Amino acid sequence: MRFCIAGALLLLSALGAWAQTAPVRPDLAALIECRQRIGDFSALAPVLADPLKAVALGWTPLDQSNLFMTEYTLNTPIRVFGHSTNHIAFSGASIMAILDLPDPRPLAKQLDLELGVDNAEKVMYGRELVSEDTTNPKTGEAMIESVVLSVTNVKSHPGKTVVGCGYSLDLP
Repeated sequence: MRFCIAGALLLLSALGAWAQTAPVRPDLAALIECRQRIGDFSALAPVLADPLKAVALGWTPLDQSNLFMTEYTLNTPIRVFGHSTNHIAFSGASIMAILDLPDPRPLAKQLDLELGVDNAEKVMYGRELVSEDTTNPKTGEAMIESVVLSVTNVKSHPGKTVVGCGYSLDLP
């Protein structure tokens, strides 16, 4: 009996240690759809800095076909604005889904985004969803939190639509 109790305690302590080191699964769809805030996006920094943490979340790093994007294939697809995808990307302070939509315009219209560029080579729509005065918690300095939804196409991904959210903390 003592052996069973000791074994159970050992198992519980191992599970507790694993839970403390296991990466928290971010809500990727919410981040991409701009339903989160900058703190939620910033929580991804350790995952983006360590490929093994990304793999532990079920993300497979892809070869870099675009110098400005870090891309992953997800083991489990997500739904973004009604479209299923297993392909995500990061660029600076933005997280994006890469959708199998040849023309970004219908999605931009569905999302009521403003036209930025529309020519033979580039289509870009966007809208700032959040612009709030805040304070940098580390410095106490006045800042503006901005959350911007965008839909575009990218030469490196022909026949695809890139939709995502940019999170920034800027000086006023």
